[in-house]
Amino acid sequence: MAAPKRGRSASAQSKPGRSLALILIAIVALTGGMFASGNTTPRLGIDLAGGTSITLQARNEPGQPNAINKTNMNTAVEIMNRRVNGLGVSEAEVQTQGTSNIIVNIPKGTNSAEARQQVGTTAKLYFRPVLAQEASGAPASSASPSASAGGSSTASPSASPSSSASTSQKATGSSASPSSSATSQGRAVTDALKSGSTPSSSASASSSASPSATSSADASASASASAAASKLQAEYTALDCTKAAQRATAGKSAKPTDTTVACGKIGNAWFKYVLGPARVDGTDVKKAQAVFDTQGAAGWQVQMTFTGSGSKKFADVTGELAKNTSQPTNEFGIVLDGEVVSSPTVSQSITGGSAEISGSFTQQEAQSLANVLSYGALPLSFRTESVTTVTAALGGQQLHAGLLAGAIGLALVIIYLVAFYRGLSLIAIPSLLVSAVLTYTIMSLLGPTIHFALNLPAVCGAIVAIGITADSFIVFFERIRDEIREGRTLRPAVERAWPRARRTILVSDFVSFLAAAVLFIVTVGKVQGFAFTLGLTTVLDVVVVFFFTKPLMTLFARRKFFASGHKWSGLDPKGLGAKAPLRRTRRPAGPTAGPVDPKEA
Repeated sequence: MAAPKRGRSASAQSKPGRSLALILIAIVALTGGMFASGNTTPRLGIDLAGGTSITLQARNEPGQPNAINKTNMNTAVEIMNRRVNGLGVSEAEVQTQGTSNIIVNIPKGTNSAEARQQVGTTAKLYFRPVLAQEASGAPASSASPSASAGGSSTASPSASPSSSASTSQKATGSSASPSSSATSQGRAVTDALKSGSTPSSSASASSSASPSATSSADASASASASAAASKLQAEYTALDCTKAAQRATAGKSAKPTDTTVACGKIGNAWFKYVLGPARVDGTDVKKAQAVFDTQGAAGWQVQMTFTGSGSKKFADVTGELAKNTSQPTNEFGIVLDGEVVSSPTVSQSITGGSAEISGSFTQQEAQSLANVLSYGALPLSFRTESVTTVTAALGGQQLHAGLLAGAIGLALVIIYLVAFYRGLSLIAIPSLLVSAVLTYTIMSLLGPTIHFALNLPAVCGAIVAIGITADSFIVFFERIRDEIREGRTLRPAVERAWPRARRTILVSDFVSFLAAAVLFIVTVGKVQGFAFTLGLTTVLDVVVVFFFTKPLMTLFARRKFFASGHKWSGLDPKGLGAKAPLRRTRRPAGPTAGPVDPKEA
């Protein structure tokens, strides 16, 4: 049994070139892939390349306490990615952080400012009938922009917003007394609610069975409607859309089925609205694009194409609104994230399956609105927690500092290896270089494949890895020296030292990798870059030691410089305090074993 074992060991010792050839092929393949893909440098993170990092925190929707879940967060990330990419922002990153945060990293670019505005926009679009409308404290523009809808036939554009108040009152900010203004507002809301809510046929059918039940149900419904009307009337009367604080909350928590108040800006004036339940929503929009009206004076518009079901809904609601002859009940409000972006007047049913949103849009505003409508609404509302901007100059300085720290660390390790291990540094330094080449090429390839970005913590992880790799060499070299101190020659010492060193290296690297994995799982953001780099370089350390360092040491052990124990080889037996070689002496055969008399000898 012993002979075959020695034979396999000798075979492994005699062919270290196979392992060296294997790792050489791997290096060539990775380097070739790096150049073939065009990614010759690692992708840099925001803190090194410059850009903006935005932290968004998800908020539960009203009536949906469990809306923040993994599915909705992943959907939000996907939509944000499409929005940013739709603006042409290259190499932007959108990723979840924990259970309720999303991190958006936007590199420096021509559209990065627009991307920052869009990533957190919920973009929930609803088409709601207008029940009441009035200027809110600011003078209306004499040439307020029109908002029109178009399809197979074109709706009449609204020349100016209307409400129960007179045009002169809207232009001057309401010259009537406060009490009369409040009375007119309350009457408008009450009339709108009465006209906009009719008993359902199902309710009438069920109530016809019993007159007393009908009377009770009617009384209950009337009381409920009256309470809702009073509450909405109070909200509408108190609403001042010229105040940003009130605009931020007006209609934002309303459900699609609710009648609600909202604010909207037309021209230079803010208007407040009472809007009925949503009849069409953003999911019914198939496509949206920004176009410039070359035939008229509408300027930039957003053209929308509806889905099949959306086309029918839109035709139904425009047909109903066209039956009303007075404004604003023949208008529908296009509501985006709780704010009325336009309120076109409808004169006939629009059955063409498309619509236009026109107004005082700039090209950038129209393209932005079309972009968010095209890629859908976010399933959650988000609040901006923090915005961090890093200039390209600062990023370059941090990258230079990180590379300088890495170079200093590498130089110190090399000096230590040369000073204490002398000739063995000829094995350690190439091993470090192989590890560096593998790390660089893999990081360059991981950029476009898994969107890995080299940030400052990741650079720190790479610097720490230099020490981990050097530690593996030191363990192996010291095991060889221990064998030489026991009186063995170099070649047997290398083969006997390797199993013991291998076990220690694997245990040490396993602990490092486990720490990196735990750190990657429990942390978020940039710290994950440190953990990922540390884990990657730890795995590469095992590869380099097994497939490069050990085979190279086996080859060098055959060279006279190392085998003879030259004083500069780092393996000088005298310098290591080696014992004298153990030699066996032949014992005389016989039954007695005692001291030999010199005279008899």
